[in-house]
Order: sequence, then C-alpha cells, then structure tokens
Amino acid sequence: MPIIHRVSQQDPFPPSSEALDYPNGLLAVGGDLSQERLIAAYRRGIFPWYEEPQPVMWWTPDPRSVLFPHELHVSRSLRKALRQDRYSLSVDRHFDQVMGCCAAPRAEGPGTWIGGQMRVAYQGLHRQGLAHSIEVLNADGNLVGGLYGVAVGQAFFGESMFSLEANTSKIALVALVDILKRGDFKLIDCQVESEHLNKLGARCISRLDFEQWLAQTGPVTTDPEVWCLPATCGALA
Repeated sequence: MPIIHRVSQQDPFPPSSEALDYPNGLLAVGGDLSQERLIAAYRRGIFPWYEEPQPVMWWTPDPRSVLFPHELHVSRSLRKALRQDRYSLSVDRHFDQVMGCCAAPRAEGPGTWIGGQMRVAYQGLHRQGLAHSIEVLNADGNLVGGLYGVAVGQAFFGESMFSLEANTSKIALVALVDILKRGDFKLIDCQVESEHLNKLGARCISRLDFEQWLAQTGPVTTDPEVWCLPATCGALA
C-alpha cells in the first residue's frame, strides 16, 4: 500500500522516487510555506498545491511538463496580436494583483487553489526578489493578463497565469521568455501537461531528466537586471 509521507516544519523532504504514482507526484503532506521551505522545495523541483484549510501537499510529478525558452511557439495569430501593439507591459509592479487575478473564479469553474496562505508566502518570495510577475495592461491602464512564478538559478517555475482579454496570458508568456533568454535561463517548469501549453511549445520530460536539469542550473546566479521589458508588446513581435 502506498505510503504518504508526513513532514513537520523541520523535516526534510523524502526522495522524489518515493512520490506516489496516483495521484501522480504526491510526495509529502504537512510542513509550512516558510521562505526556507519553499526555496528548498523548488531547488528539488517540488511545489505546493492544495486547497486551504487542508494541510500543505507537496508534489513532484513524473513526467514533468517544461518549456525550453528557445522552443516557444508563437503562432501567426499571436504574432499579429503583438504587432497590433495594443498593450503595455510591466514587471513586478502589480505582483499581488496578478496573484489575485490568478486566484479569481474562472468562466469554466470556481476559483483556483491559490488561497490566503499561498498569497502571503509568495509575496514573501517576491520581496526577496525570487518571485516575479509579468503584467499586461490595456490602453486604460487596467491589468488584463499576466503570470507569476519563482526564479531559482536558471530555472523559472511557472505557477499560474490569467487572461481577461484574448491572448493576454500568451503575451505575458512571450514577454517572460524574452526576459529568460536575455538572462540565459534554461527552462520554464510548467508542472503538469496541458493542451494549452503544449500548443505554445511545452513538452514532457522524465522527472529524472528534470532533476538533472535543476542540478545543472540551480547553483548558477542570474543577473537581476534582466527583469525588465519594453514599454509595449509590439517590441516583442
């Protein structure tokens, strides 16, 4: 019978090889969302995903969905949307608002798993310069698309994205890739496979290969000055 590891605040994570096959990648339950715990988790490719008020659940699925920045697929329609230059761009100016939009109810269902504890935790990572948001604003200055995630070494761990107008989450992704290429980042962790991300160039690799990538890229220090963007999306076309 599969064993679900329970961890306290001081316990290290078990080996990823002990993650469950079903549900895919569940490694441990418990602990907290302290900055130290989150950074240690990301360095090993582990991420939290749970619904409050349940205990924190830690995951490392196999296979792993990743997007290598040079493999981003920009469709003809998306490139046209970029060239229309209707949106302005910013980085890290509206981090909490981006998280709030990602947590909001979606047209196809209820709100996401991003609860109050998660928002507080990632705001802490944001203050440390590890969590970043990409923001897409319309002509009225309203936030209409974006994403957020965590940068550790040369890997960016994507957490969530949202779109209030057509293509705006995709524009945010193009903007993120522009930053990551300039910063010599090696991959974007997309966590779990989705058709939406596959169309943008994401693909699955084994957990072992993913962990080997992290071992190579995790210790590398990246230049924080790369976290900037052109004023409008037309420059990304």
